[in-house]
This record gives sequence, structure tokens and C-alpha cells, in this order.
Amino acid sequence: MPPIKVVTDSACDLPAEKVEKSDIRVIPLTIRFGEDEFVDREELSTKEFWDRVITGSVIPETAAPAPGAFQRAFLDAADEGRPGVLCVTLSSGLSATYQAACTAAESVADRIPVKVVDSLSITMGQGLLALSAVDQVAEGKALDDLAASIEELKSRTHVYGVIGDLDFLRRGGRIGGVAHLMGSLLSIKPVIEMRGGVVEVESKQRTRQRSLQYLAGKALDSGPLERLAVANGAASDISEVLDILRDVHPEHELELADLGPVIGSHSGPGTIGVCFQISR
Repeated sequence: MPPIKVVTDSACDLPAEKVEKSDIRVIPLTIRFGEDEFVDREELSTKEFWDRVITGSVIPETAAPAPGAFQRAFLDAADEGRPGVLCVTLSSGLSATYQAACTAAESVADRIPVKVVDSLSITMGQGLLALSAVDQVAEGKALDDLAASIEELKSRTHVYGVIGDLDFLRRGGRIGGVAHLMGSLLSIKPVIEMRGGVVEVESKQRTRQRSLQYLAGKALDSGPLERLAVANGAASDISEVLDILRDVHPEHELELADLGPVIGSHSGPGTIGVCFQISR
């Protein structure tokens, strides 16, 4: 019998080769530049996205997949004889993607069992959860136990980032409980954190270099790590973060990913994310 299918969405920023190798199904969100609309990664590559952002004047917007996109993926898994589906989505605090996946799961309940996990995370924080699910599927874990394990792993999964342009967060409405601080934030280089499924300011640094050092230090100071990933949003100084992290040795190889259109639409160019899972 084929194994449980792992499904996620394109906010995960998993590299294409990793997706293919891991047999993960990725449901794309939609990206809009004014009146121009694109299906993430299918009609707009990450490079094309950043080229548009850097050379254009329109701040892009994103839209969650329709429930039908998840439904098709779940039914495909049923047709393949899969015993179930584990779906890990972008944080429900930032997008309607989780709700769309839940609606789809209910619609296919008579064909295949589906467990939907709200990652409460973004970019490779979400991606690392999906990769962990794939590994646990290979170990033979049943669907209910798999979902419970990924739910537990969420508390050990952390995402920190340095934003290239705070105006993207402000205009995109994704800055969580710190909107009232925007005036003061313009004079600093904050380090943000995914906390409770939304974006919060974790630290305020005076220079970009200090913010990058602080960012990398979050992984350095967190003890033994299961997984570690760095997401690069068209940042020219990504090497500074990688140099600091060279002495970190997680249980799995470090994942270097391009920050994609979904998160990049709200963070802007120059964004760097450090995502990791703390060992038990």
C-alpha cells in the first residue's frame, strides 16, 4: 500500500528538488500585482517574483487557495490508494489557507481520512514541519499519531526574521500586534518572530548588521537542533548569516531556501529568515 500523503501549500518555501524527493504535494497560493494574477511557482517563479518586486512599484498581494485545490489533492491521494493525508498549512493567523484545507478535508471524508495541521508558522518553519512528517511517514507512523506528533513539534519550531522593508508588512496588514509601533520601528532594524501564529517584534536593533547577528544567534543559543533552515529573500548579505551559523550542526542537513512570493509579498526584498526545530 502506498504511504500516507503529505500535503502543504506554497508558503512553505521548500525547494522544488526537496518537494520532488520527499513526495510532498504543494498547493499554490495566488499572487497579484495590481490586475495581474499568477499561480505561485506555476505561472510565476521565485526569481520572476523578485525581479518584479525590485524593478516595479506595486506591492504584491496574496490570496489563499480555494478549497477545491486541496480537495483535488486529497482525492488524488485516495485514487492512489493512500491510507490518509496529513496536510500542513500556512498559519491561520495570516491566511484563510487553513480554513480552505479544513473545508476540503470535510468534503472528502467519505473517500479518505485527512488531518489538517495549522502550522502557526511561515516559510521554512512550515516547510520543516512537512519534512518531519515525511520522515515519520517513512517510519510507519499511523495518521492520528502522525498528526499528534506534528502538533507537538509546532511548539519546538521557531521562525525569526529580519525584514528588508517594513512598509511591506504595514501595507500588507501582516504585522500582528505591533502595528502601533510602526513609527518608532522606522528608525530601527527589528528582528521579527512568529508567535502564536502572527508576526511580532522580538528584538529592536540599531543596525542591519546587529540584527543579522542577533537573528543567527537565536539558532546558536537554542541548544541542539533537529532541523535548521535559512530563507533568503533576495538579500545581498545572506552570507553573513550563513557564516555565523557554520558551527551549528543540526541532526539533519541545513536547508537553504529562497523566500518565495507568498511570504515575500509581505516582507519585501532583503528579508532573511532563520527557521529551526529544537531537539527534545
